Amino acid sequence: MFIPCDRGGGSAAPDFKGFTLLMPAVSVGNVGQLAIDLVISTLDMTKVGYFYTDCLVPMVGNNPYATAEENSVELSINAEVYSLPSRKLVVLQIRSPFIKNKYRPFCETLLSWVKSSKCARVVLLSSSHAYQRDDEQLLGTPLRYLLTPDLEKAVGGRMKELNWKEMEKVAAYPGINNTDKVLHIPGGGITKLLFTESCSEGIQMAVLLKFCSEGDNIPDAFVLVNYLNEWLQLIKSEVNPSSQWKIPSSWRLLFGNGLPPALF
Repeated sequence: MFIPCDRGGGSAAPDFKGFTLLMPAVSVGNVGQLAIDLVISTLDMTKVGYFYTDCLVPMVGNNPYATAEENSVELSINAEVYSLPSRKLVVLQIRSPFIKNKYRPFCETLLSWVKSSKCARVVLLSSSHAYQRDDEQLLGTPLRYLLTPDLEKAVGGRMKELNWKEMEKVAAYPGINNTDKVLHIPGGGITKLLFTESCSEGIQMAVLLKFCSEGDNIPDAFVLVNYLNEWLQLIKSEVNPSSQWKIPSSWRLLFGNGLPPALF
C-alpha cells in the first residue's frame, strides 16, 4: 500500500488523479530500474511516499539521488514513490527483487492502488532476454511495446506514427504447432502477469521493453529511456537526447567503487 511521507506538517496524501504512473519491472539487466533512475534524477522529482509491501526483499541504503553531503545521509528503501505534479507524473521505483511466489499479491496490491488513486495510465519499463528471441524478433529494432485494449484506443495511432514495433507473440509449441501464439517475455519478471491483469481489469497500461543481456546495462537504460521520451516527451528531443539525462550519484557505485563514507 502507498504510505505518504511524513513532512511534519500533517499534510494530506498527494492527489494522483489523472497522473501517469511510471514504474519498472525487476527484469533482466535491471534496465527498467536504471531508466527510472534517469527520469527521477533528470526531472528532479520529489519523494512523496513509500510503497509498503512484503513482496519485495527488504533493503535500506543512502539517498541514490544525493546532490550534496547534507542530503546524502537520507535513507531509501525498496519501493519509493516520486512525483512531479507539473507534468502529472508519478514514479514508483523498485530497488530489490521479489520474494518467491509473491508476484501475484504484488500485482493485485499495485493495481488496487492504481484504481484507488485514479491514475490515468501505467507505463511499465521492462526488458527481456535477447538470446531467447525467435526469428521474427531478431529483425529490426530491439525495442518493443504492448498496449492494453483500453489504452490502445487512446494512443494506438500515436504508436503507429512513431513507427514502433509491437511485441510479437510466439509459438506456444515451437516445431510442433506454430499456429497457437502466446505472449512470452523471458526474463521480464512481473511484466506479463501485470500486463494481462491490467487487460482483465480495464486498466490503461503500456509496456515498453528492450531485448538485452546481463552485463553493463547502462547503455540499454539510455536506449529505453530515450524510447520512452519519444512518446511522453519528458525532455526536449535533440540530436543526442542521451546527453540531457542526468546520471544519479549512486551510479558511481554500480561496479564496486566502495561504500559512501556517510554510511559510517
